[in-house]
Amino acid sequence: MPQHVFPRSFKTNYLKADRGEGIYIFAADGKKYIDGCSGALISNLGHAVPEVADAVAAQLRKLEFAHPSRWQCDVVEEAATRVAEFAPDGLDNVWFVSGGSEAVESAIKLARQYFYERDGGKASKYLTIGRWNSYHGSTLGTMAAGGSMARRNVFSPIFAEQPKIAATYCYRCPFGLEHPSCGLKCGHQLESKIRRIGPQYVSSFIAEPIVGSTVGALTPPDEYWPLVREICDKYDVLLIADEVMTGCGRTGKNFAVDHWNVVPDIIATAKGLAAGYVPTGAIIAKDNLLDAIRKGSGAFMHGHTYNGNPVSAAAVVAVMKYMKERKVVENVRQVEYVFAEGLRKIESKNPIVGQTRGRGFMWGVELVKDKNTRAPFEKKTGAANVVTKECIDQGLILYPGSGMIDGIEGDNFLLAPPLVTTEPQAREILEKLSAGLASAAKKLLSM
Repeated sequence: MPQHVFPRSFKTNYLKADRGEGIYIFAADGKKYIDGCSGALISNLGHAVPEVADAVAAQLRKLEFAHPSRWQCDVVEEAATRVAEFAPDGLDNVWFVSGGSEAVESAIKLARQYFYERDGGKASKYLTIGRWNSYHGSTLGTMAAGGSMARRNVFSPIFAEQPKIAATYCYRCPFGLEHPSCGLKCGHQLESKIRRIGPQYVSSFIAEPIVGSTVGALTPPDEYWPLVREICDKYDVLLIADEVMTGCGRTGKNFAVDHWNVVPDIIATAKGLAAGYVPTGAIIAKDNLLDAIRKGSGAFMHGHTYNGNPVSAAAVVAVMKYMKERKVVENVRQVEYVFAEGLRKIESKNPIVGQTRGRGFMWGVELVKDKNTRAPFEKKTGAANVVTKECIDQGLILYPGSGMIDGIEGDNFLLAPPLVTTEPQAREILEKLSAGLASAAKKLLSM
């Protein structure tokens, strides 16, 4: 049969998926794989959950689409209500989109329009400060705010660059310091950047509470998010939390910012919001942002055809209902220790594991050639891909990443199974991971 699908990579040999069941995906040849990364941290409830599939099918039979420029739908309002109840207090307004890139793009544009409306069309605030070693999406606007070099380099001539500060990369501190004696220089760099640019030009600061694909579950010191919240308040800058990966229970809290009791001005979320059953994302915003628009032009100057479509909304309602009834977030907190203890054990024994980090069901493993010096493998080695292949042979799917050291070198991967993973399944995942890493270490260290 001729192949007409435009693949993501012409250099990858893809597995052929046939069906899913719970935390497993079955290949066309019948082999069973544990979805150890939930696809891309999206399949939070696992695969083929009848309650969600049935809800989506029922909505398709009732009404598949009604354009939001002319129609409102009860199911969309119900979905927004459930998301607002799930979000931190004070975030009550939900704008639905079709995915993470759209969510972040919407957040950045809302931040700009808020100041434009608030200040009577005279606002000079337009810049969004991002961080290096971040990924916020694949649109031109989100790439400009992000700092993932491999995804940016080809397209950088065609987007308007946004300013950056360092991420909270304590394992490889860009300032050569150690926490806590560092005084959290990476956080205070935000204030320096705002002052250098001029706060009158800065509309927002965006960051992932726990960094996802670019560095592998990079987890900040506990004082980081309260500090950046304080700095944003001081300089009249909106704080945007990119919770596309970390949201919807992934880290053991409803949203990752809940770990630090910080309420951003806007949360951008997606992936687990509809758990992969329908492409869905959203921004969740504070009242004052909408009030400025309501009292000004009266309309958000932004939109997509599939904004707030009823099928996505039905999926969100079903997912949120399932999570509440099955106590899914509580399951993450209860089983988290299995991964924490198991990964520490692997880190202590495996010669190529430099650091394991994360929270809940979002764990990163950084690979090194030398544990003492933290020297990475050469880029041409493709260490993360070697580990991924060895784990695939064990029946475990991971999410590899690279280039986090200088945009070129460095290898890591994410381990992030569905949030319904049980304790026995978590131990099975760790067994397969340990075996895959042991095999990969032999190959990589003999090259």
